[in-house]
Amino acid sequence: MKSKLFYILFTLWSTNLLAQNELFCNRNVTVGAENVSEYLNDLADKEVAVVGNQSSLVSDVHIVDTLLRLNVNVVKVFSPEHGFRGKADAGEKVKSGVDAKTGLPIVSLYGSNKKPKPEQLKGINVMLFDIQDVGARFYTYISTLHYVMEACAENGIKLIVLDRPNPNGHYVDGPVLDLKYKSFVGMHQVPVVHGMTIGEYAQMINGETWLKNGVKCDLKVIKIKGWDHSKFYKLPIKPSPNLPNMLSVYLYPSLCFFEGTVVSVGRGTKSPFQIVGHPNFTETTFSFTPKPTDGAKHPKLENQKCFGIDFTKMGLNVIQKQNQIHLSWLIQFYKSLNLGQQFFLKNNFINLLAGSNQLQNQIIAGKSEAEIRASWKESLDKFKVIRKKYLLYKDFE
Repeated sequence: MKSKLFYILFTLWSTNLLAQNELFCNRNVTVGAENVSEYLNDLADKEVAVVGNQSSLVSDVHIVDTLLRLNVNVVKVFSPEHGFRGKADAGEKVKSGVDAKTGLPIVSLYGSNKKPKPEQLKGINVMLFDIQDVGARFYTYISTLHYVMEACAENGIKLIVLDRPNPNGHYVDGPVLDLKYKSFVGMHQVPVVHGMTIGEYAQMINGETWLKNGVKCDLKVIKIKGWDHSKFYKLPIKPSPNLPNMLSVYLYPSLCFFEGTVVSVGRGTKSPFQIVGHPNFTETTFSFTPKPTDGAKHPKLENQKCFGIDFTKMGLNVIQKQNQIHLSWLIQFYKSLNLGQQFFLKNNFINLLAGSNQLQNQIIAGKSEAEIRASWKESLDKFKVIRKKYLLYKDFE
């Protein structure tokens, strides 16, 4: 079937006319962690904890190793979803333990222990938060940020956020969360793509009094140098196991909705979040078979041949210019598979991802992408006004 889908794909699969090094601004960017002189004095004679993972680098050296070399008294490490080394599956329980390299205790902030407990914070004076985010509401590092801020506020601990560019910080889009659907994949009334760095987001959490009982965190943000919201930044290391490259990072806000459906997003292949498919999708001949891999030990549709869409040839410069999430692929698969309500997983995970049951109901009702997008406008416009209060960098508009 030669449908509208293929016209869209033809447009998006345009040849990438720019060389990769012309697409990104990395050479002129200094991330917050690298601006050591701006936070080193805050750590002097203090017992310091670090919230970090494999993305927490000062140049090519982990922030923990860097601080230890500078004789900072790092006493503990807290790790988010995927663990300190970033190898765990999405949603997998991450165990606490000891870092083999430094001997420091590692406390997992995933599973049943999403918020640091008072006994885990005993004796800590300062907390550093240094994690690369990708700018989507359902990417759980901002939920970890919320709980860390709350714990610090409640226990009188200063929090220093070492800011990093948001690779999807050049636009704002998607439905705004209804708090009735609050979960670890969406805690705040923000759209799917919020267009803020993790430092800006921390300021918004504080400023909008989103922490429990309205407490405020003693917060300091170490800014990025040489970046603003109109610039594109190439992540130097993959932020999590199933976002291996920039194409997956750009597609993630659109393709993650498939996680709430029977369709595979390519977990268990070499191209997660760059391919989508299902055994009964008949509109293309492209196929893949999910297999157990690091970061996807039991992928959806494991060992089943899936037919679908291959986005890997999409030009990065093309998708950078889209400035919106795409629902056309989700709608197309819904119609093609003809499963009705059974297209969506029984656990209604789609509603937690979308932030309400509205998207699921709209797709079942046959609403077009334009009609669905129009339903977001009022709440999206309200969020944009709030967002501007907390920006630390020149905006894209």
